[in-house]
Amino acid sequence: MPSHVVLITGFGPFHGHKINASWEAVKLVPTASLNQADVIVQEIPVIYNVVDSIVPELWNKYNPTLVIHVGVSAEARKITIESQAHRTGYIKTDCIGKEHLTKEVCPSVEGLDCIKPSLDVREICEFINRNTPIEACLSQNAGRTLFIHVPPLNNPYTAEELAGGLRAIVECALQQLSSKCNVSNTAN
Repeated sequence: MPSHVVLITGFGPFHGHKINASWEAVKLVPTASLNQADVIVQEIPVIYNVVDSIVPELWNKYNPTLVIHVGVSAEARKITIESQAHRTGYIKTDCIGKEHLTKEVCPSVEGLDCIKPSLDVREICEFINRNTPIEACLSQNAGRTLFIHVPPLNNPYTAEELAGGLRAIVECALQQLSSKCNVSNTAN
């Protein structure tokens, strides 16, 4: 029986992306067995006030062990694992022309301008490069949220290949979380 709940979000169409590679890959992740996790996937429209309401609702509903937000970047040529995200200053428009998030700052981390994951993203990137046929790299340019960016479909990877990379990221992240839990439990 799975001991973890993993929530993975992808995004809907926006501006130059009539088909968003992030959702096309994310929706395929649960098709493979991840024995240690219940994987929940959710497509989120690229509408800021919807994001502001859906993401907290998903946290409350599922109480996930791990959350991975996946977006598309026209500049990406690899799975790009973001090592930090900024809390403010996002100026791109959403699908309805809104220019910034309703909540100007990420409410979960008060006082910090930059949010960094507690996972070892360098180790995750190296794991992908050693154990999958696709390439990954690190970035410090997540835009204004915490993401894994994927390239557009077939440029160079298919949705299935991207989903395989995302599954490997989940597996590596869960291994890290389990190791941290085991270290914490033995220290008590």
